[in-house]
Amino acid sequence: SVKSGGLPASGSSYQIIEGPRNLTVLAGSEARFNCTVSPGWRLIMWALKGTVVLSVTPREPIITNDRFTSASYDEGGNFVSEMVIHDAQLGDSGPVRCSLQNSDVDGTAFLSVQAMGTLYIPSDSLVVVEDEPCNVTCQALGWTPPPALSWEVGVPVSHSSYSSFVEPGELPRAVSVLALTPQGNGTLTCVADLKSLQAHKSVTVNLTVVQPPPDSLDTRGPSLPTWAIVLLAVSFSLLLILIIVLIIIFCCCCVSKREKKESSYQNEIRNSASMRTSHSSPEAKIGTENYGYSSDERSTTQISPAPPEPREPREPSVPVQRSQNPPYQPP
Repeated sequence: SVKSGGLPASGSSYQIIEGPRNLTVLAGSEARFNCTVSPGWRLIMWALKGTVVLSVTPREPIITNDRFTSASYDEGGNFVSEMVIHDAQLGDSGPVRCSLQNSDVDGTAFLSVQAMGTLYIPSDSLVVVEDEPCNVTCQALGWTPPPALSWEVGVPVSHSSYSSFVEPGELPRAVSVLALTPQGNGTLTCVADLKSLQAHKSVTVNLTVVQPPPDSLDTRGPSLPTWAIVLLAVSFSLLLILIIVLIIIFCCCCVSKREKKESSYQNEIRNSASMRTSHSSPEAKIGTENYGYSSDERSTTQISPAPPEPREPREPSVPVQRSQNPPYQPP
């Protein structure tokens, strides 16, 4: 871009017709900027990040650093000055300015230097079980900016997907994780792209699929999804809490029944003691009399035995014989 709209320098007729343009390059490559000025100029100055690194006169360039050189040619009667930055570094990123001596007019652009770092998969060869889900990780370190990572899957699979993210730090690292369920042998390729430069780098790993162990063929079953595992864990927890509550209720009922039984037993003991006290009272009857009558037998009276009384000595009695004759009647 050209500031001041390409106006000529005060007191002169020369001007900057077209300034440099923004540029993005890879670290280690060349960066070229052009500045077109009208005839009559005396000195062209190139500055990088505010520091003059190259000056050009009509006779020859003034070079102070071998990384910054100059080239020039005519274009339609105008002079084109080209600054070449050799072996561009990440630290070179910044504004580039072309200006004329004794002029407030300049042309400014921005230099962006990007770097391709390392790209690797932790293992050069992978051995996995057929139809068993597995993950493969790819990492890009030392890239500026972090690249976009993608995968080229060269194996038969029943499912594959990947996710990429950037781990922050002094040296940001791009990571991509490929999740797949392989069904055969093949290759996996991780690709890193710097889309602004259409530059990329890739790394490939061999994948070997083996059959599952014989003893696991019968026991292997479909794995439960995460939500099902969480649901089972919550259900078991609630069931355990319910069992504990039922045990507590059962214990409380047992203790209550036991206390009732003990109270009933104590009442029975009290009642038994009261009945014994009642039977042993002196006001109780000594005995009872039973009466019965029959036309053929004498009536008998049963009297409860009384305490024996002391007997007095008596004379022996002579039995009296009854006469069966009727009593005598006088004439």
